[in-house]
Amino acid sequence: MSFIVEAEIIHNHKVAEGCYSLAFRAPEIAESAQPGQFVHLRCSRTFDPLLRRPLGIQGIDRRDGLVKVLYQVVGKGTGLLSGFEPGSRVNVLGPLGCGFTLPAGARRVALIAGGLGIAPLCFLYETLAEQRIEAVVFHGVRSAGQALAPDLLPPVADRVLMAADDGSLGYHGSVVKLFETYAGQEPFDFFFAAGPSPMLRALSIVAKEYHLPGEVSLEERMGCGIGACLCCNCRTRGEDGWRYSRVCADGPVFPVEEVVWP
Repeated sequence: MSFIVEAEIIHNHKVAEGCYSLAFRAPEIAESAQPGQFVHLRCSRTFDPLLRRPLGIQGIDRRDGLVKVLYQVVGKGTGLLSGFEPGSRVNVLGPLGCGFTLPAGARRVALIAGGLGIAPLCFLYETLAEQRIEAVVFHGVRSAGQALAPDLLPPVADRVLMAADDGSLGYHGSVVKLFETYAGQEPFDFFFAAGPSPMLRALSIVAKEYHLPGEVSLEERMGCGIGACLCCNCRTRGEDGWRYSRVCADGPVFPVEEVVWP
């Protein structure tokens, strides 16, 4: 079930280059949210900009009714959102979408994130830890300045391996290449990934090579967030070929083998 609430902002501060951490109090959303789902935030007191911004849920605190998200300032909407002060209120619709599923019998999984794709995987990690499923985190950023502080990454993860495109942190190269160096050496039962489409497409090729099942959380521009406007369609495989699926309602999480990459 989804809710529309005027949520009190607890904190909203910068945590890396252009990246902000936002926490708000919304007990209804915190109670029902599942890893991989997202919230749709109104970024202005007016209708300019008109559309909400979809943000993956990074974590929840059901006891205190808190929801945490990460976002990057990339335009007018997120720029306005970065100016919201603690104690003010933000209009939130959520939780929305279909989240991750835990495969039966999996004991060791890989969490692979590009940029702020780490947010939904942090939430997922909490569930994996409760199930005592070992998780290795692979996190890629463009440069060291975009890396998040350790307290924003999955807590007590078995391992967090970093990659930077410019070589300024950890592995020099893409997070997919980093994962590929481990995929042939260490056994994983499943993987979960979130990030830009080019990264996920490259990862799907590696996963197929190593016969590794997994799920990917897609990033698309959204309008309504509930599947009515059809502006966030992607192509997925079905029994009779391919079909259009709505990232906001049918996803954002899909089995990797179902996605037809552009």
